[in-house]
Amino acid sequence: MSISLSDGQIISGAAITGLTTPTYTLKKDVAPDIYSVQYAVTALGGTQTGVSLHSPTSPFTVTIKRPKALKTLGSVNPQTGLLTSSNVSKNPYSVIVRKGGVPLANNIPQVMLAKLEFSIPAGVESYSAAEIKAFASFTHGVMTNQIQGLVDTMLSGIL
Repeated sequence: MSISLSDGQIISGAAITGLTTPTYTLKKDVAPDIYSVQYAVTALGGTQTGVSLHSPTSPFTVTIKRPKALKTLGSVNPQTGLLTSSNVSKNPYSVIVRKGGVPLANNIPQVMLAKLEFSIPAGVESYSAAEIKAFASFTHGVMTNQIQGLVDTMLSGIL
């Protein structure tokens, strides 16, 4: 299975103070390249007072990218039979979220940006897929568990 976002799909947002049962409806957008998929938020659900939808001047998008060329394992050391760090390439996958927000009354929106990159060493997908699953599961769990604290930190500047 690959990325399962679709046109018209509704994404449930995380519980955040001030947002009541937030949902976001996606519309397929033009991705920046053929190695990406992109969706724009075209409708909101729940109570989200002051939240704007996607527009050219105030984007609200998610882009998911894969490597342009998937890398494979390098050669093993002929003397030890082991790989070295220098010959294990990484395959970067990323999720990029963009959201416009006005910094001051009567000003144009500025773009907020979140980038989450998964750097997967070549070969791990074949030899220890369960480790990738745990890596992704834990990453999601930490973000879900800590999202309110992260929002509080972004609002106050205090960790």
